[in-house]
Amino acid sequence: MQKLNRPFSWLALLGRTVINGIEHAGSLALFALRGIVNLLYPPFYWRIFLKSLIDIGYLSLPVVALTALFSGGVIALQSYTGMAQYHVNSAIASIVVLAVTRELGPVLAGLMVAGRVGAAMAAEIGTMQVTNQIDALRTLSTNPIKYLVTPRLLAATIALPFLVVIADILGVMGGFTVSIIKLGFSPQGYIAATLNAVKPIDITIGLVKAAVFGFLIALMGCYHGYRSRGGAQGVGAATTAAVVAASILLLVFDYLLTDIFFSK
Repeated sequence: MQKLNRPFSWLALLGRTVINGIEHAGSLALFALRGIVNLLYPPFYWRIFLKSLIDIGYLSLPVVALTALFSGGVIALQSYTGMAQYHVNSAIASIVVLAVTRELGPVLAGLMVAGRVGAAMAAEIGTMQVTNQIDALRTLSTNPIKYLVTPRLLAATIALPFLVVIADILGVMGGFTVSIIKLGFSPQGYIAATLNAVKPIDITIGLVKAAVFGFLIALMGCYHGYRSRGGAQGVGAATTAAVVAASILLLVFDYLLTDIFFSK
């Protein structure tokens, strides 16, 4: 009898997994919708917004800048290794600027911010949840979503494009520096090739990606922190889940947005 029930137990497990996945997706969608809708009516908590803007933008600048600078240099070195075989070294400047502005600038900045800011948001809100501070907000007739989530969603959506602009500049500078000092390129020729290769649409697409990534990072941090339970262990689990979920969603939406913009 147990052998007969074994296939059905796997089927039941599959069904529970699918149902749980749909439930979490719906819960996340409603959470995001509530966070967005709260922007439409007052009050707006400017102090939380400005603090989040500084935390996400200004304080994340060093790690994003260093990541972009060295990534641009690595792209130049790797491109030279491949292009030298076919004697098309002049294409290195184009490869560096397009790779940085279209992909590496938004993606690397997003991953760095997800690891730093997404974890911090989940830990902060999760701690408030397990210590009943969110319940205290409700007793003071304060909407917790409007107070804790909405300002952070807006701040991340605004801050990440500015970080990506800086990442793009430093990434191109990293490739320029390596190409001039180590690979023997002419500064004037490299700059001319860069300007000829990059188009405004390339930068615009990177900034659109950055805004979407910023929203997703803040959403994952707030969502997992808001749903955390079980004391310090629950906060730790929420922090880990926020970073992992934000990183995965970032890469998924990077593919989707790239397919939308470049499918033609």
